[in-house]
Amino acid sequence: MAAADGPGPTCVLGIDLGTTSVKAALVTGTERGLALAQSCSRETQAHSDSPGAAPQGMEQDVQKIIRALNECLAALPQQQLQQVTHIGISGQMHGVVFWKSDKGCKWSESGPGPAFEADKVSHLVTWQDGRCSPTFLTSLPLPQSHVSLATGFGCATVFWYSRNRLKNSGFPVHLLPEVGDPGSIAGRTTCAWHGIPQGAKVGIALGDFQCSVYSCLTERTDAVLNISTSAQLTISMPLGFQPPEAPDPSSAVTYFPYFNGDYLAVAASLNGGNVLAAFVGMVAQWAQELGFQVQESAIYPRIIQAALAQKHSKLSVQPTIFGERHLPELLASVSSIGASELSLGHVTRALCRGLVENLCSMFPVQQLQELGVSRILGSGSALARNEVLRQEVERIFPFPVLYGKDVDAAVGAAMVMFHSK
Repeated sequence: MAAADGPGPTCVLGIDLGTTSVKAALVTGTERGLALAQSCSRETQAHSDSPGAAPQGMEQDVQKIIRALNECLAALPQQQLQQVTHIGISGQMHGVVFWKSDKGCKWSESGPGPAFEADKVSHLVTWQDGRCSPTFLTSLPLPQSHVSLATGFGCATVFWYSRNRLKNSGFPVHLLPEVGDPGSIAGRTTCAWHGIPQGAKVGIALGDFQCSVYSCLTERTDAVLNISTSAQLTISMPLGFQPPEAPDPSSAVTYFPYFNGDYLAVAASLNGGNVLAAFVGMVAQWAQELGFQVQESAIYPRIIQAALAQKHSKLSVQPTIFGERHLPELLASVSSIGASELSLGHVTRALCRGLVENLCSMFPVQQLQELGVSRILGSGSALARNEVLRQEVERIFPFPVLYGKDVDAAVGAAMVMFHSK
C-alpha cells in the first residue's frame, strides 16, 4: 500500500457493513506506506423472515448488524483505537433503511464503553430484494443516469413503498442524501466509542464494491474477479472515459463511478456463492427427506472433493436461480444430461463451471482483451475456499490469475481516507 504525500492521519478505522458480515480494520500510516495493523469480522446473521415483508422481499435486522459492528470494535485493541483520527465507512450497496427524524440510534453504557444501538429504524431492504417486478420497474420514470433501475435499488424500493404502503404517491426527494466526494468528511463522532476519541472525523459512506477494488487495484491492465455472495468482474476504464447519458437496460455491463473521476466497467452478477449455498441446502434437504440428518457445513467440503475427482463434465448448468439485473426473469437450467454423469462430483463441477461461464458471458473475453486486460486478480470468500471454481476460472479466462491479493472493503475505506486528505 502506498501512503499519501504530506502529513495526514496516522491511524484510520475502516468499516465494511457487508451482506453477511461486518468487518473493521485498523490501518496505520508510516513513512514507508500503509499497513493493516488489526482487523476483526463478525457474521451478522441479520436475515429477517418478517411476517410483514413483501413477497420476494429480502430484509435484514439493522439491530443485529450494529450489534455485530460493536462486537468487532470491542475485539480490537483499545490502545490502537484510541489513536484513531479518521473513520472510513463502506457497506453493501443499493439497499435502503428508513429512520425517524433525528433518531436512528441511541447510546448505551451497558458494555465496556459507550456504544450505539439502532433505534426507531426500519429493516434494511437489501440489494437482493425482489419485490419490484419488471412490470413495476417499467412504470417508473426513466432515471437521468447511465445506470438502469433494478429491484433492490433503494430508489425503486422507495417507489414501491409509496405505491403500496405510504399514504402519498410520488417520490420523496427530500429523503435522498446529498452526494459528496469520496474521502470528504461527513461529520465527527459525538461520543467516545470503544476507545475511539470523541471528535474523530467520519468520512461519507462509500460503496463496498469500489472500496474492495480500491484496496487491490494498482494497474489499469488488471481486472478484478470477485466471487462471494454474488460475483463481479471489473476493470478500470481509460482516463477521461464518460458513460453514455441514457441507461441500457439490456446491457450486462454497468459503469460504476470510481475515485478521482474514473469509472469501473462492471459485470455484476446476482449469482455467486449464494448459488452454491442454495445447492448445498438442496442436498441437505434431500438427505433429510430420505431420513438422514447431515449438516450443511459437512456437505460443502465433500462435494468440492468429489468435483475435484471429475476434471470434466458434459453437463451444462445455467446457474442463474436469482436472475440477473439485465434479465430479471432469467431462470436456471440443466442440459446435456447423460446417465454416466449424475454423480455429485459431476454436478458440482458443472455448477462451478456454469457460474464462471455466466460471468464470462456478461463480460466476454474479447471485450476484456480490447480494454487491455493482461491479468486477473481473483478474490472473494467463495473463490478462496473452492478449488474447483479456481480451476474453472483459469480454464475459461486466457489471462494469468493472481490469488491472495488483499481485497478488503474495510481496508479500502480506510485507504480512501488516507489518500483524500
